Amino acid sequence: MYRRILVPVDGSGPSDKALAVAIRLAKEQHAALRLVHVVDVLPPAGLDGTAFIDFDTYRDSMLAAGREIIKRAETRARAARVSAEGKLLETLAHDVSEALVDHAKRWRADLITIGTHGRTGLARVFLGSVAEGVIRHAPVAVLLVRTGEARQKPRVRPGRNS
Repeated sequence: MYRRILVPVDGSGPSDKALAVAIRLAKEQHAALRLVHVVDVLPPAGLDGTAFIDFDTYRDSMLAAGREIIKRAETRARAARVSAEGKLLETLAHDVSEALVDHAKRWRADLITIGTHGRTGLARVFLGSVAEGVIRHAPVAVLLVRTGEARQKPRVRPGRNS
């Protein structure tokens, strides 16, 4: 039985679907939700490494957007009569999955419910996968919710008569 379900939220389709699954599970299990949004406050570097970004303005806008994402997720959970609390985390290391796993440990989560695009191949290599990082290092069970947006095409395997 799950009592403490951590749900990373970022406002994307996969995140929204994972939130819906977590809300349903929390209702069934009488569990509390922790809705976590991680902001990487280190601005991306320019292609030539010379781009200038006002750090304070960038950080403030990213944190404001994160607070809004959490607010919407909390509203959805509370509309379903599920206990939910939002948490905004900051990282400078570009490692969102590490921040999520560390928070799951500190909050003593029983389960992490996370959405994924289901990217494969080069898309996954170049874009990375927060979900994959969470799965690799999570101290608790992880419920991976796929959206089907990037379903893998069936592979054709040559047979004897090919």
